[in-house]
Amino acid sequence: MRLLLLGGSGQVGSEFRALDQPKDVIVVAPDLDELDLTKPAAIADALAAGPWHAVVNAAAYTNVDRAESERALAFAINAHAVATLAGETARHGIPLIHISTDYVFDGKKGMPYVETDATAPLNVYGESKLAGEQAVAAANPRHVILRTSWVYSPHGHNFVKAIVRLAAERERLTIVDDQRGCPTAAGDVARACRDIALLCATTPGDVPYGLYHFCGKGETTWCGLTKAIVEMAAPHLSRVPEIVPIATADYPTPATRPHDTRLDCSAITRAFAISPRPWHDGLAETLHGLLPARQMT
Repeated sequence: MRLLLLGGSGQVGSEFRALDQPKDVIVVAPDLDELDLTKPAAIADALAAGPWHAVVNAAAYTNVDRAESERALAFAINAHAVATLAGETARHGIPLIHISTDYVFDGKKGMPYVETDATAPLNVYGESKLAGEQAVAAANPRHVILRTSWVYSPHGHNFVKAIVRLAAERERLTIVDDQRGCPTAAGDVARACRDIALLCATTPGDVPYGLYHFCGKGETTWCGLTKAIVEMAAPHLSRVPEIVPIATADYPTPATRPHDTRLDCSAITRAFAISPRPWHDGLAETLHGLLPARQMT
């Protein structure tokens, strides 16, 4: 059984490659030099080089603020490349698992979002990811789209790694406390993608295809997440910084962020028996792997 993984060097992709797989499963994860997602012909060639029993797309342009000035590039990777991928997987009859984001919502609902809620992204990143979702749904009926949120890992650039670094450097951290969401360990997303991909590969006709939410169980703010990070990291710190909550208005950014993108994950539990674990557990596991490798004292 052969799985094609796109975005293998990113947060979710790195965790996917580290997962234990059944003995008969081969994961092929071409790097950027081998597969340029901005070139439709390269995507078509990669799909034609199968056979592939399922494709997992963990590739994305994820710099939310830079996307405001790099709209064309964000859409090239998050929408146009995804449209090509969806079309090619459909042409070859291959199931596609695609990762999307909570930023397709405007954050004004006031309660956790379900999959059928109206989308209204507030920034270019969210717009590009929504366009990718729509392309997948339109082109390949054998698709599973996973919307996730606030992803972190020991890999790449993410909020948790940034706070660990800043906590060691600064005596005071000012953190936004009026944006609410669900922190999610990349490893958890990777495991969900693997389990769904294996199901798609073995019984493609029996999969409940569609759109699902998957994120860490529970909710917090960026300030609340920071407090949890610092509390868990405290034994590795020479001192514990003061954490000061601020409003979004006090921390202007190029991209507008939604204030409340909590996701309801009950549908994926019903469909696939996948139950998200508490975000505190994922954070503790991530920090356990991250902190020993750093000189924090």
